[in-house]
Amino acid sequence: MAWLEALPPVGIYAVLLGVAYGENLVPPIWGDTVIVLCGSLVGLGVLSFWPTVALASLGGAAGFLTVFAAGRRLGVAIHDPTRWRWIPRGALARVEGWLDRWGYAVIAANRFLAGGRAVIGLLAGASALRWRPTMVWATVSAIAWSVLLVWGGALLGREYDRLLEWLAQYGRVVTALLAMCLLGVTIRRWRRRPKNSPRRDPPGAALPPSGG
Repeated sequence: MAWLEALPPVGIYAVLLGVAYGENLVPPIWGDTVIVLCGSLVGLGVLSFWPTVALASLGGAAGFLTVFAAGRRLGVAIHDPTRWRWIPRGALARVEGWLDRWGYAVIAANRFLAGGRAVIGLLAGASALRWRPTMVWATVSAIAWSVLLVWGGALLGREYDRLLEWLAQYGRVVTALLAMCLLGVTIRRWRRRPKNSPRRDPPGAALPPSGG
């Protein structure tokens, strides 16, 4: 955190906005970590609460919508593994199942869905989801998540690493629960599939003897 504290408040806000936006485009960026660090600086009196929340939310929502626009442009080409090898196929199938099942609810919860954020925007853009509801729910999700992280960081101050550890555990639990839910939905659909049509005798089968 020393390098972040060494910056003036304007510089810290700029880093926060850039990272919150960029983590949607480059998933390895630790956006949540930076938001928590900025929250701890709120607790130490270096930053203000609402500007921190506003910039984290703005960056997160804008980044998601940028990826959504890219997905809208790419369309079904997203599913071509020879063209987009950097997209994890497992996450792609998992998120596609979420969107088929829950639609805009996935957009509303996207910031809380560990393991799926990187491809939710792409698949949402490639699907039939509309711009306006997507923009609204992506913004709501970003605000809710940012408030929680900034508030938690401010509450813990220098002990922000406890919140980061909790976030790591949360990510594993949420991913496992979502995988179980998706498996349950898949099994239910499989059980409800149309039954096979009545069996027919193959050509040339012996016909029953006729009466008389």
